[in-house]
Amino acid sequence: MRLVSHPVLCNYYVTYRCNASCSFCDIWERPSPYVTLENARQNLRDLKKLGVRVVDFTGGEPLLHRQLPELLQEAKQLGLITTVTTNALLYPKQAEQLRGVVDMLHFSLDSPVEEEHNKSRGVRCFDKVMESIAIARQLGERPDILFTVFEHNVHQIRQMYEEICLPNDLVLILNPVFEYNTVDTGDRLSEDALLQMSWWGKQKNVYLNDAFIQLRRDGGNHIEDPICRAASTTIVISPENKLVLPCYHLGLKDFAIDNNLYELYQSAEVQKLVALEGRLPACEGCAINCYMQPSFAVDINKYFWRALPSTIKYNWMKGTWKQLL
Repeated sequence: MRLVSHPVLCNYYVTYRCNASCSFCDIWERPSPYVTLENARQNLRDLKKLGVRVVDFTGGEPLLHRQLPELLQEAKQLGLITTVTTNALLYPKQAEQLRGVVDMLHFSLDSPVEEEHNKSRGVRCFDKVMESIAIARQLGERPDILFTVFEHNVHQIRQMYEEICLPNDLVLILNPVFEYNTVDTGDRLSEDALLQMSWWGKQKNVYLNDAFIQLRRDGGNHIEDPICRAASTTIVISPENKLVLPCYHLGLKDFAIDNNLYELYQSAEVQKLVALEGRLPACEGCAINCYMQPSFAVDINKYFWRALPSTIKYNWMKGTWKQLL
């Protein structure tokens, strides 16, 4: 049974540019402009009309966009929930401007060991994450630590939790690694790793969408009976001000928005692609977290029930549940 028939999330790529070169990501390799404030204003109004509740200002590295604070303020004025994930290289300089306009601020950290994190990111940024945590806490902000979990670092969850998150009263988000496009991490998660993550997900101040674990055990999305609702739950906007369908990672087609996102999304051509969500050959086995998260929330099925307790837990910890009502 479908609970929600309209999009609830926007992945707004403010730029594909990045000041890191992560080994498990290829977005930073793409040439890219920056979104304009003028286009964003209209798009955000249209997103609100379409029923979107959450806007994830993403990239690339979103803090490279010099007008990011203004973009966030525009979204907040419309009553939208805002999220930003950053490698924290630029956060210390921008912390004051970002204060109070990011509902869910995530600092990416791939290891509690400085050398390992820096190697994963292709740039020295561990010290900037630590500095950013201290600055954010001084400003009354409570960022999350986003820990991408591989087979080779699952054993570091305890160290991350005890040495970095607990002393700073931060939520630890466990983000199971996924593969897409040309990026092959070569690091598929074993049943033991899934069990460890599931156990940690039940601990205080730790968030893991347990439906991610079930989906991996089930072999990901299956095109004959798709769980993916990427195109109907999530609107993807590129730095070129284009609507990307059915999702960023597959990106079969894009449409110039031209200050007409509301009408464009509801057009027959777009809805034809939306109807193919989860059913294309490339969708077989997909387990991309950012699309599965909203997919689990709109259909009542086993993934909905697996995701519900952890979703409630996170929104309670972050105090965003009131905004979702």
